[in-house]
Amino acid sequence: MSPSLAERLKTETRALHTAAERSAFMGVLLRGRMERPAYCALLRNLHAIYAVLEPALERQAQHPVIAPVYQPALWRTPALEHDLRVMHGPGWFGELPLQPAALDYSKRLSETEAAQPALLLSHAYVRYLGDLSGGQMLSGIVANSWSAGDACAVAFYDFGDAARTRELTQAFRAGLGAVEARPSLVDALVDEAKLAFGLHQRLFDELAIDCGLSGP
Repeated sequence: MSPSLAERLKTETRALHTAAERSAFMGVLLRGRMERPAYCALLRNLHAIYAVLEPALERQAQHPVIAPVYQPALWRTPALEHDLRVMHGPGWFGELPLQPAALDYSKRLSETEAAQPALLLSHAYVRYLGDLSGGQMLSGIVANSWSAGDACAVAFYDFGDAARTRELTQAFRAGLGAVEARPSLVDALVDEAKLAFGLHQRLFDELAIDCGLSGP
């Protein structure tokens, strides 16, 4: 029996996922040593990605490949905007710069929707399963990274209580299992997920340089 789409996405992107997690930028964040401006820079660049991805998923909600994983409860754009207002201020949109990787990522999402919208599933997979799993750990790290007197917001990681988060995760995984895709499309979906992880790695590397961060 051929591996399922979910199995292939997991196994064939594992090394790229690990590399992104071990980047210098993410290492500083995971150790709770990130300065507030650098963290806001991360949120601003992620917002640029979600602000293209989520409207695209809305427009493609009836697509046979997208429909099984379509879950507006996962959308992160409003939460990111809330956190940026709290942690940077009302001028976050114009004051925080976008990295080239974020711009390239946004462009890729737009081009993907126009040319092969089924591949948006790969980007949903990379972002939302990461938010639902590792994001929950990051919530506590971020909340404890600054002194009690500093405004901190972690709406980005908030999907509800633990039971609700598990429910959303299980629903997304079930949706992956329900996707009916010919082998050539499965190959394309895996390749697109690899590309997404590569763009994340680029983004983290660019942020590390721009924010003056180094590895361990």
